[in-house]
Amino acid sequence: MKVLLVGSGGVGEAIAVIAKDRPFIEQIVLCDFDLERAQEVQGKLGDDARFPIEWIDASDREQVVRLAHEYGVDLVMNAVDPIFNEAIFDAAFEVGVTYMDMAMTLSERHPTDPYRLSGVKLGDYQFERSDRWAEKGLLALVGMGVEPGMADVFAAYAAKHLFDEIHEIGVRDGANLVVEGYDFAPNFSIWTTIEECLNPPVVYEKDKGWFTTDTFSEPEVFEFPEGIGPVECVNVEHEEVLLIPRWVDAGRVTFKYGLGDEFIGILKTLELLGLDSKEFVEVKGVKVAPRDVVAAVLPDPAHLGDRMHGKTCAGTWVKGTKDGAPREVYLYQVADNQTCMQRYGVQAVVWQTAVNPVIAMELLSEGIWGGAGVLGPEAFDPDPFMERMPAHDFPWDIKEMTPTA
Repeated sequence: MKVLLVGSGGVGEAIAVIAKDRPFIEQIVLCDFDLERAQEVQGKLGDDARFPIEWIDASDREQVVRLAHEYGVDLVMNAVDPIFNEAIFDAAFEVGVTYMDMAMTLSERHPTDPYRLSGVKLGDYQFERSDRWAEKGLLALVGMGVEPGMADVFAAYAAKHLFDEIHEIGVRDGANLVVEGYDFAPNFSIWTTIEECLNPPVVYEKDKGWFTTDTFSEPEVFEFPEGIGPVECVNVEHEEVLLIPRWVDAGRVTFKYGLGDEFIGILKTLELLGLDSKEFVEVKGVKVAPRDVVAAVLPDPAHLGDRMHGKTCAGTWVKGTKDGAPREVYLYQVADNQTCMQRYGVQAVVWQTAVNPVIAMELLSEGIWGGAGVLGPEAFDPDPFMERMPAHDFPWDIKEMTPTA
């Protein structure tokens, strides 16, 4: 398989590192707007021919098309912030190759009632074009990171094996990670974090469909496994809520993230000051987006690994019935930062995200997964994916949470 990897940041680097020892990968073209960053990743991999580098403007559809043709790729892997999704998605369609991303096209708030009604939803742009992809026999696998991605596979697995009826699916993400030496240092893209945390969260209920709530709504304390412990989680806009109900029959679907009061306070301040804006403003003759400035002044998550310690947990909490009795489980994966740094040289959050598209690439390359149209992870048989997780040094587990009488 030949891959055009658009974005060589933290997750892009981790994808390349994980894929390096996989024989199905013939070539990965490392593309980035920051060519020095691509060169840094290439240097770590130590195989310039198998991992060539290219400068790219991810918003330039024609350039993505040209590079995909030039290298004869089989798959365009989108590893940049989702503001660029439409151009990359459309480029893959034009070239006629498989597309994969880890976050879907962006939402737009409802114009008059944004905290009750959905406007343009995450992924709408892509799903509206699904028939066109299917007609050409092309596959766009969207939301194939960890959340969304692995969490959605867990939902499909639970529906197939663990439940007869599902009442609620709640993706829950929490960690005890600490970054030494910084008062504030997000361990993932701050651009994406601002986008998903300050947009109205979306919730799905079978009798209502998709609707929105206030930001940071419905706080709850969730007990995360493997020593992480209790973390308060709140509603956040996330793709799983838009993906899971399309393929898994569930009464309710939510996504909640363990942000913490300090992080929430900082996000609210950014919003209050207008620093969350994606719109360009002119400052001393230069046009900049305030959110891009925030991202530029904060430390790069890709280079925080040696300052981080702790664990991060991603998983899917499912409630329902099996054989007529109530059942409640949490399927999860925990990544330890020290282990990730020692084995792979990348920090835990980006590693946990990156393993999943590599497994998906492997399944696609072997013809085990396949299809046409715009599909989420739930559209595929979850068993081959989960069977391969341990072989990718990516173990998963189930925590039984059924209340006892």
